[in-house]
Amino acid sequence: MQGIALLKHRWYYIQTVIVLASSLLVFKLAQLQLIDDRYKSQALATTISREVKYPSRGLLFDRKGRILVHNSPQYDLLVTYRLLDPAMDTTKFCNLLGITKEDFKQRLEKDWKDKRFSKHVPFSFIKNIPAKVFQRFEEHLYAFPGFTPQVRFFREYPHHSAAHILGYINEVDENILKDSSDQYVLGDYIGVSGIEKYYEKILRGEKGISITLRDNKGNKIKTLAQGINTPPKSGKDLILSIDLELQQYAESLFKNKKGALVAIEPKSGEILAYVSSPEYDPNILTINHRDQTLLQQLQFDTLYPFMNRPIMAKYPPASIFKPIVALIALQEKVIQPNTVGYCPGYYKYENFIYGCHHHPKPWNVKMALEYSCNSYFFQSFRNIIEQFGYDHHDEGLDLFVDYLYDFGLGHPLGIDLEGEIGGFIPTSQFYDRLYPQYKWKSTYIMSIGIGQGELLLTPLQMANAACIIANRGKYYTPHFIRRIGDNDDLFPKRFKKVHQVPIDTTYFGPVIEGMRLAVRSGTAQKGRILGIEVCGKTGTSQNPHGKDHSVFFAFAPKKEPKIAIAVIVENAGFGGAVATPIASLVMEKYLQGKVKRTRLEDKIKDMDLTQN
Repeated sequence: MQGIALLKHRWYYIQTVIVLASSLLVFKLAQLQLIDDRYKSQALATTISREVKYPSRGLLFDRKGRILVHNSPQYDLLVTYRLLDPAMDTTKFCNLLGITKEDFKQRLEKDWKDKRFSKHVPFSFIKNIPAKVFQRFEEHLYAFPGFTPQVRFFREYPHHSAAHILGYINEVDENILKDSSDQYVLGDYIGVSGIEKYYEKILRGEKGISITLRDNKGNKIKTLAQGINTPPKSGKDLILSIDLELQQYAESLFKNKKGALVAIEPKSGEILAYVSSPEYDPNILTINHRDQTLLQQLQFDTLYPFMNRPIMAKYPPASIFKPIVALIALQEKVIQPNTVGYCPGYYKYENFIYGCHHHPKPWNVKMALEYSCNSYFFQSFRNIIEQFGYDHHDEGLDLFVDYLYDFGLGHPLGIDLEGEIGGFIPTSQFYDRLYPQYKWKSTYIMSIGIGQGELLLTPLQMANAACIIANRGKYYTPHFIRRIGDNDDLFPKRFKKVHQVPIDTTYFGPVIEGMRLAVRSGTAQKGRILGIEVCGKTGTSQNPHGKDHSVFFAFAPKKEPKIAIAVIVENAGFGGAVATPIASLVMEKYLQGKVKRTRLEDKIKDMDLTQN
């Protein structure tokens, strides 16, 4: 009996707990449905608003920390149609933004069947409002319900230089979306040329997201919790290898000239200066300042200012190719450092006669380079081609071409810019196609030995060849990037890889000495810099369309070179006349910090060669 009484007592307590819990649930349900309207409002919510928070793009600096590209804020104005006040002062609104009432109406008129638009969700009303205009408008924003600002960033170029290096950004369009990831939508900005394009993934940052619940009138109910909302992450800053002061100086020397200049630090492959002339102000391509009239003028300019000449133009290298021929001939042992050449002012073989200028008899390779003897290098080239026999010249040419590929010629070097071409190296297969009716001979292609004929190089390849000689056989892929933010792991490893050409280091000695003599007492005397041993070689590149191009490549100082350079000036004639002094002045500026030869500097700056 006592056990039964205990069970009844427990059952009483259980019933009491059940009644209390049920009462609590009923009370809470009544509170949610009848008293607390927060959940009623959320229940009436018909849309989820997804607002994108745009990151600031990474900045660009030169090697000394001077800013090259920075961000300036601009504002887009979004509107939620359902939240508009019919009684708002549209006259005041339009005056503040500098638009007409007709423009106001057109911007609000949408095809509401179009899924891109909703009366409950903000859509773009006006883009790219300048900061000054928006600051004036923002003071009165409270009077215009339904309108919300969205900050964006555009690029500005404070120094108006290096347009072909830096590139520009543009709005994403349908064509870009086809080739891009889901990262982009219409209206986003993306790098479309230069460093802006090549390092787009690093510079762009990551967009943030803000998710908001809105009711059927478009009113904001709440912003969802963290974890769903994410803040934007700024892009990483890039430190480039160029020296801004040197870049601006080099550009000033190319005023009113067509051509290119590339200066590289041999020990690292870092590009110090890079000129494609004619230049243009990169600010004309910024989204907020873009002048369509000026843009069209540049696009149809017959001087092709948008052409990136250092990597897209190809020229016969002319006599700056002779040091490479000498190195290959020495390596193949078809000549020796003290091989004597014969030159009566021309080179003759059977019925072929090739001209040369009068100079002392070349007693060795050094003198042949000093005086740029065509005859010496015609014969050296023939020795390479015919080393397997006169009837096996194709084997000799193929061997020669393999060496050129090792020198980084005939293919893109892999610079961190898009659009690089590889120049052109003629092969035995090319000549088989060129002369299909009969077998070609070495005498048909003699001009290759002095850097003419079908041989074509880019200015970047010319500068890199100067690096190879300066480094006695090795080079790093030329590049602009020096550091990416504070993370060394992001630096492209391929720019740290050493490339070695298959030439014994002992053979570089006489070639380098020959280039030093060329500057001291030979064809490149305008390249001399007081107190610095400069090693260089001139070239006069034949141009079938007009006056010859002036070419020069060099490095300095002779011991522990700090700069290697290549310059080509279109329609400027002899290599020693224009290209050589330009390169010399740039090297002097870099190595000594200032230029003492101001008379030569003024003479170069005053030259106008664009009319040739």
